[in-house]
Amino acid sequence: MLNEFKEFIAKGNVMDLAVGVIIGGAFATIVSSLTNDVIMPVVGAIFGGLDFSNFFLPLAANVDAASLEAAREQGAVLAYGAFVTAVLNFLILAWIIFLMVRAVNNMRRKEEAAPPPPAAPPADIVLLTEIRDLLKK
Repeated sequence: MLNEFKEFIAKGNVMDLAVGVIIGGAFATIVSSLTNDVIMPVVGAIFGGLDFSNFFLPLAANVDAASLEAAREQGAVLAYGAFVTAVLNFLILAWIIFLMVRAVNNMRRKEEAAPPPPAAPPADIVLLTEIRDLLKK
């Protein structure tokens, strides 16, 4: 059973999947930072200093805090600003993945579109062709 497990883990697809998951997690962190630290402040500045991360609706009567973290400590809140930020993270990540897949597909199409060069004729055919051409002269 241990040997079967070793064979399963050693297969290329499992290793490729593991690498993809690890890189995907790291890439998601980069996209999250891009959204939270670059895009959302610009969007907030355009719309008059809005900070989407602190947009929430209190669901409990005793919630009167101004920030989302303080409001969560006081009771239940509907943090729709965090949801908007998560949706933007997803859209950015999906767009980047689309562009990467599109680039790979374009490279594959170019490889498929280029016809392979014709194979050189065998040496005996070349020799017979030369003899025929000499006999014509």
